[in-house]
This record gives sequence, structure tokens and C-alpha cells, in this order.
Amino acid sequence: MRTLTVFLVAVLAVTAGATSQTILIHAGTLLATPGYAPVSNRTVVIRNGAVSEILEGFTPGLAGEETMLIDLSDQFVMPGFIDLHVHLTGQSGDGSGAAAVRETEGHQALRAAMYAERTLLAGFTTVRNLGSRGDAMFALRDAIAAGHVRGPKILVAGASITPTGGHADIHGYRPEIGAVLASTGVCDGPDDCRRAVRLQVKRGADVIKVTATGGVLSNTNAGTGQQFTDEELEAIADTAHALGRRVTAHAHDKAGIDAALRAGFDSIEHAMWADAETMTLFKNTGAWIIPTVYPITYVGDTPEKMKKGPFRNLPPASMEKLLRLGRQPRDMTRLAREMGVRIALGTDSGVSPHGHNAREFLEYVAIGMTPMEALTAGTVHAAEAGAIEGVGSLEPSYAADIVAMRGSPLDDIEAVLELTFIMRDGIVFKQEP
Repeated sequence: MRTLTVFLVAVLAVTAGATSQTILIHAGTLLATPGYAPVSNRTVVIRNGAVSEILEGFTPGLAGEETMLIDLSDQFVMPGFIDLHVHLTGQSGDGSGAAAVRETEGHQALRAAMYAERTLLAGFTTVRNLGSRGDAMFALRDAIAAGHVRGPKILVAGASITPTGGHADIHGYRPEIGAVLASTGVCDGPDDCRRAVRLQVKRGADVIKVTATGGVLSNTNAGTGQQFTDEELEAIADTAHALGRRVTAHAHDKAGIDAALRAGFDSIEHAMWADAETMTLFKNTGAWIIPTVYPITYVGDTPEKMKKGPFRNLPPASMEKLLRLGRQPRDMTRLAREMGVRIALGTDSGVSPHGHNAREFLEYVAIGMTPMEALTAGTVHAAEAGAIEGVGSLEPSYAADIVAMRGSPLDDIEAVLELTFIMRDGIVFKQEP
């Protein structure tokens, strides 16, 4: 299944902000396609916001064309990063959760624009926003595409598909408030779940996000096990695919992960309690894992750290679920790599701060990936997992989404934290002298 909206977004971004002038980038080291060896001394030719060709050596100009030269001849150049799991409308500790009862959607969109710019300036030129209320994220996606706001290209899920009382349903408010804030993604029974998926697509969703199990931060003591029935999950996946959308599941416990995989889901977010048997199911179905490791490092991977960290004041039901995690995200991701499961990068940013997204690369290297494997997870593999064409690599006709750094991340992955240059769709958003 292929999602078309993102390609229209890319075209709009190009026509709104990219110069018609041909751009030449002199790349000292070019990793054009992560997973393949880098090359030295190349000129990346950019026309109309897309890579046109890559030439050997440093070409100073092109006959008959007005060109602009960007000199990165002493730097490491590669495709912009992709994060398949963000929540741009809020961030832990910013009060956005409680503010939902008093803020307009316009206010929420403006906050999300601030976080979108931070994400772009961390080198992430494409992201998936997996779950949001109202129309704020659709508006932000389209405003970025039109060149009105600085940010990455965004695929928007709209409201998460969730059962009544599930992880993405409203919790913690008195019933009258909950009724007003009711999500358009709540559904029960196969037929109702088909309706909910169709409604998100009608609203403009690029991808369908499903809470197949309970979640850690929802204020309910319902645990993190399977919450949709097998029949409901099958109806959701079938409907999403019939409408040309990828479908991904938030899933923590094994039973819920396995059920979503059997139902034909394209990817699983978190997958915290996936075991060897579940990893075999991943391989058999061809589904992707999006691990989201960094948030637990940020929150704390021991009870002592968690109780002193940013979530120390969580309600008891949420704290109990959080304390289960510990090192499990790292251990699960290590097992997935060892068993050859396909891994793509996602951060769940919003739980961790926006703009910290590149720290997920460091987590992958810490559990045993090579730097090249980690970079591939956040570029080529993320594009494939999300069915996002024209990004993740630098080759003719692909978007000119480019980042650069002074050091080689293949030698030291922490180089991704210090970017000197960021371009999206041929538009320069950061360039250090």
C-alpha cells in the first residue's frame, strides 16, 4: 500500500519555498544511501527542490545555468533523518495535557509548530505524527507544505483508533468533560472500527494508528495487554489497506503484538514485551518494529531514576506500568536485531523532548547496532516502513532533504547531535559557516 498525500505535500513545499536556481553542494564525504559505503568529493546537483544528479569531484558551475554553491567539502553529508513516531501537539511537562480543556485548536497548532521547528533543526526532515485530537495537526501539515511554517514534512494519523476505555480514549476527567473531549477514533466491534478508520481517512489521515493494547501513560489500571479483539484488529487492517493507508499499532504486551501481526498490520510501535516467538512472527509477516528506546532512557530505566525524573508525579496506575519497563526497550531491540527483524526509527517524541530525536540513533548503537545500521534505520528503512517514496536516500528525483556534520557518524554516532547544515526540499534551514 502506498500513501500519496506525502508526495503532494513535498510538491507543495517545493513550489512554496525552494529556489528555481540550481544548487550545487560540494560534499567532502557523501553517504548518499545509508547501507552502502560513503564516497568522497562529490557534487550534489539540486533542481526544483529535488536531487537531479551526483557528479564526481567538485564542479564549480554548470554551463548555461545560474547556480548557487554550498561548500560542505570538509563535512559528512547524508539524507535527512526520518522519525516514524512523534506527537507534536505536546511535550511532557509543558502542561499541554491539562490545557486541552481550555485551549483552542489554533493554540495547539501553534505549539505544535514550535515543536516541529525544533524537530527539523535536529535534522528530521520527515516525521509521522501518530495520534492527535482535532484538526491542529492537519492544519500544521498543510501550513508547512505551503511554506508558511518551518518544519519537517509530516504524515498525520489523526485520532488514534482505540476501544472505549483504551489507551487513546479520554481518561482522568469527570464524565461531562470526557464527553466533550471524546475522540473520533473510539470504536467497538468490527463494523464500528471500519467506520472509525474511514472517518480518519475522510479527515485527511496519511496513516492509521491503532492502540492495540493498553498504554503506560494513560491514567487507567487496565494494564498494557490486548484491548481490541482479533476480529476488530482484522477489520481495522483490512479497511486501512483497502483505502491505501499503512496501519501501525501501539502495542506493548505479547498477546496484543501477536494479534496485530496476525491481523496484517504493517508495523508495531514500541513492541516492548515481544519475545523470540513474536520476533519469528515479525519475520514471517514482514512487519517492521519501531522500538522507541530513547524515551525510557530519558524518563529513567530504574525505579530510582523514574521516581526522580520528569514523570515522578504520575498517577499510581501509570507509575505501576512505567516501573515494569526498566531495560526492556533496549533488551527487546537487541533481540529484534539479533533475530533479523526489520527495524525503523521512531522516538515517541513528546514523551521525550522534541529536538532530542537523534538520540535514538545513540540508543541503537548502544544495544549493538553498527552506526551504519542505526543510520539506515532512520533513513532508508524508515522510508520503506512508512511507504514514503522520494525520501531517505539521495538519488535522482528524490527530495533534496540533506543534513551535514563535521565528524563522521560512522566513526562516532554522536556526530548526529551536532549538525551544521539542514536542507528540506531544497530549502536551507540551517547553515553554519
